[in-house]
Amino acid sequence: TAYVTLEPCSHWGRTPPCCDALIRAGVSRVVVATGDPDPRVDGRGLQRLRDAGVAVELGLLGPEARAVNAGFARRITRGLPLVTLKLATTLDGRIATAAGESKWITGPAARREAHALRARHDAMLVGSGTVLADDPELTCRIPGMARVSLARVVADSRLRTPLASKLVATAREVPTWIATRTNRRPSDLAPYLAAGVQILSVPSARPGVARAGLDLGALLGAMAQRGVTRVLAEGGAGLAAGLLRGGFVNRLAWFHAPGIMGGDGLPAVQPLPLAPLSAMPKFHRVASRPLGEDWLSEFEEVEAACSPGS
Repeated sequence: TAYVTLEPCSHWGRTPPCCDALIRAGVSRVVVATGDPDPRVDGRGLQRLRDAGVAVELGLLGPEARAVNAGFARRITRGLPLVTLKLATTLDGRIATAAGESKWITGPAARREAHALRARHDAMLVGSGTVLADDPELTCRIPGMARVSLARVVADSRLRTPLASKLVATAREVPTWIATRTNRRPSDLAPYLAAGVQILSVPSARPGVARAGLDLGALLGAMAQRGVTRVLAEGGAGLAAGLLRGGFVNRLAWFHAPGIMGGDGLPAVQPLPLAPLSAMPKFHRVASRPLGEDWLSEFEEVEAACSPGS
């Protein structure tokens, strides 16, 4: 008996059909957790197995499998990756002092969990402001997982990412993509390309949708076309607001530190704005647990009848 989380494929892609491999192996029974929404499969794999005399059972641990495959399913059905927004704030939702000091708001246990969260995604997404303020590495620094290869993506409409930044300096070792406006001159892009950075040309946001920046739907779509199924957005406040405003945040991982910074601290999310109140992005809590003195609360979106990000 073979147990699989997703319906075995029935088409040729990078590899031959999985259902043919199971048939050739002489497997007599296949237990499938969930079907494959890819229109090239969508029941055809199950039928091919049955036609070959293989007993097929569908649905064992289906909800769990759908959660595991949620990013894949979203990419196939909507052309977008699953987006998790990660926030690390004080109790009053602040990410840094007025002077920009943010290291460290949360403690060691929360920071370790944040790196484990990175390892469960295909790509990390940050705004150029975060790169300028923090010069982050955006790698998974957990022992034994340092080689986890996540794409590091910077939403940089004005192409402000410094050539001397850690991201650009290590672009040949770790996949690094900079998303910028489509009208960039080749001479502007040449130094980044020479350093090993990949450039994603993305349209600007429509007037009235965002104060400035990129069309985040187009950016996420471009990432999905490159095979990305799960994105971890790590800030900053402008990117968080843009993703929430566009209805692109599917999950929220919120690390709360037990402190209060006050109104002069920098907020985790820039103004959306909201009018009326019913337009507020809504989430429901699915898990909450302590991490040392901090807490991690995990949320999933409450999907509207017609979400803007759909």
